[in-house]
Amino acid sequence: MTTTPSALSASMPSTMPAGNRLQLLLGTGAFAACFAVFGSVSALMPTLKHELALSPIQASIALAVPVLLGSLGRIPLGMLTDRWGGRWLFVAVMAASALAAFGMGFASGYAGLIACGFFTGVGLASFSVGVGFVSPWYPRQKQGAALGLYGAGTIGQSVAAFGAPMIAAAMGLAWGFWSVAILAVTWMVVFAALARNAPRAAGPRKTAGVREMFRPLADRASWRLSLYYFLTFGGFVAMAVYLPIFLTDMFALTPRDAGLRTAGFVALATLARPFGGILADRMGGRSILLWVFPAVFVAAIFLACPTMPTFTIGALGMAVAIGLGNGAVFKLVPEYFPNSVGSVTGLVGAAGGLGGFFPPLVLGVIREATGAYTLGFVLLGAFAMFCFLLARTRPRFDTSPTGTG
Repeated sequence: MTTTPSALSASMPSTMPAGNRLQLLLGTGAFAACFAVFGSVSALMPTLKHELALSPIQASIALAVPVLLGSLGRIPLGMLTDRWGGRWLFVAVMAASALAAFGMGFASGYAGLIACGFFTGVGLASFSVGVGFVSPWYPRQKQGAALGLYGAGTIGQSVAAFGAPMIAAAMGLAWGFWSVAILAVTWMVVFAALARNAPRAAGPRKTAGVREMFRPLADRASWRLSLYYFLTFGGFVAMAVYLPIFLTDMFALTPRDAGLRTAGFVALATLARPFGGILADRMGGRSILLWVFPAVFVAAIFLACPTMPTFTIGALGMAVAIGLGNGAVFKLVPEYFPNSVGSVTGLVGAAGGLGGFFPPLVLGVIREATGAYTLGFVLLGAFAMFCFLLARTRPRFDTSPTGTG
């Protein structure tokens, strides 16, 4: 059964806090630290590709493997957050991310790269923990902005894209990974000391069984949101992890220059995300997405033109569009699933992560088969238009607080 607005109103806790900036800051910082670990793999992949003599498909697999764990891991982590709260779960995730990054510093062959890289995906999976941790601190009318600001933790990838190649060039490849591991451990200590779970509604604590934890995943609304996020966040992850390869392969940039440009892309998409949430609070998430999907289509056409000016325009336009889209999609999650934010976030976030898993593999195959990446960008534009047509069908769950959605 599709969730209705009236049912939502009845299910909202009467004791919901008005907000907590400290907890929002702590959650955002934790997500940024985890995302820096995840982003370090793509940031250093041009160097790894050279040192290990990787083929395009081998490099694509090495980039995609962390995304696989980061995608599928969001579902159980989201469910566990609904049940136990996000404080200590986030601490555990940061610890696991740091261990994976330390391991990457010792990887000396392709097998070690794949094994350690897989576990850096825990940093990507941390997203659903943070949404379940942050959203209970804010009322419905402020959750779009709050989750948009939390999602700005993706700036961690920009930190990795900018800093890891520079540190690796100065101190050695291993320190490119160890530096982000130290960052994760430092914030883990701060988070453990100061973070608190939001108070729950009055009454006995709910102890959901496995069937109840999976129940929201049967709602068609959650799957449609998953498809939207497959494009917006998946597009962000795919571009962020593969952009260093694009720039070094297509335009012969150095790893450091490619890292700087990738950091700019991630920073722009990250800055756009809170604005997407704020606009969704005012106009409705669906209204924003109806502008985002055509913009992604246009940006993909520019990316398909293999010159630096057109590629730059396409990349910057893509960053803004998918950043706004990410904020808009996650405005809708707590609005329609207030009692199971973590579970639905896990599903939607997994779809977004898988949207970042398949493109690198497809692009690697396309590159080896055709000698260029053009067809991959054409497919991206076609999928964006499919999402646009789907969003125009006005699903019953997708209404806005102002009645304009």
